[in-house]
Amino acid sequence: MQQDNSNTSSTISEDQITSYLRSHPYFFEHNASLLTEIYLPSPHGAGAISLAERQQLAQRDKIRVLEVKLASLIGYAQENDATSEKIHALCVNLLKNQGFENLQTLIAKSMQDDFAVTQSAIRIWANPSNSDASQPTEFSPENKAFIEWVLTLNAPHCGALPDAAKGMLNDQLNSFAFIPLYQNSAQKQAFGVLMLGAADAERFKADMGLMYLERIGEFVSAALHQYIA
Repeated sequence: MQQDNSNTSSTISEDQITSYLRSHPYFFEHNASLLTEIYLPSPHGAGAISLAERQQLAQRDKIRVLEVKLASLIGYAQENDATSEKIHALCVNLLKNQGFENLQTLIAKSMQDDFAVTQSAIRIWANPSNSDASQPTEFSPENKAFIEWVLTLNAPHCGALPDAAKGMLNDQLNSFAFIPLYQNSAQKQAFGVLMLGAADAERFKADMGLMYLERIGEFVSAALHQYIA
């Protein structure tokens, strides 16, 4: 007796449908009426909408996400441009100023006015080029442990005040940056350090980018070269 298979139904899986549509990108172009005939639950409330409308909503959502990301990128770019302008101005002023005292005053003012730094200080352990008996306090001998700690740095240190730097700045400040000053940036042998402290705990974070701080360190190092032996 011959078996009747006319009522046997085959089930197509979702994966098979997905694979078919991906391998036939013109399916909906050839069957355009389906875009309005197929209805899906609305993602924004009760009711159903056509497949075409659902696609439009999905595209709008993607566009909103991209707009937010673009606005964020534009904000970062504007902030970086402003920071670059401030560092450029600092560099120009460092080149124009003469005299160690003027240099120190310029750096302190720029750090406070342009970079939201509450306190700044420079300490140098290289020998001064001027052998006068009286030397600026920046050349005062420092704690050996502090100098050794700075010499271990290959990049600016940001974040909390390390134990080796206790007493170097106001301990009541909430974030700090210690920027090594190099005669030769390739050799990374520090002759001093530029110390920055801020009341804002978010000003100098341990995971922040260091490019601008390194640039400041390079410019300050170059300006100080004439004052060290």
